[in-house]
Amino acid sequence: MAIKQGREYRALQDFSLVPRDEGSKEYRVRGTAIVFNSPTVLWECDGVEYKEIIDRHAFDECDMSDVIMNYNHGGKVVARLRNKTLSLNITDRGVDMEADLSGTAAGRDLYEEIDGGYIDKMSFSFSVRESKYDNVTHTRTITKIRKLYDVSAVDIPAY
Repeated sequence: MAIKQGREYRALQDFSLVPRDEGSKEYRVRGTAIVFNSPTVLWECDGVEYKEIIDRHAFDECDMSDVIMNYNHGGKVVARLRNKTLSLNITDRGVDMEADLSGTAAGRDLYEEIDGGYIDKMSFSFSVRESKYDNVTHTRTITKIRKLYDVSAVDIPAY
């Protein structure tokens, strides 16, 4: 995976399959892509935890005009906002996502890997507009996200 300059990547919560009826051809997954106001330890050094928080209002002015879903932030696009196979919903808790993976062979394969338990984590990539840092608690709070690029199914999350 090539890391694009200026983008940051973060791991997210688990996500799950949307239950489907017997014989259904639906390939839907859903989850919470981003959780607000929840400190996450990015790393630890010499016993000091360095944390990050995504502020509840970080997405108020965010460019989410064409977010995609893919695997490990690369490879084929398996869902996207523009063609309505991906939906994002900002709530007080975070950013919820739901994706229809039935449109591509890569999406259906990814669904089967999620169903089999091989892939069970998510991540997102973004660029920051504003953040602040607390030197006492070693916590970075992201207050404004410039652009959300993707929500991705990942095998090994960033943290």
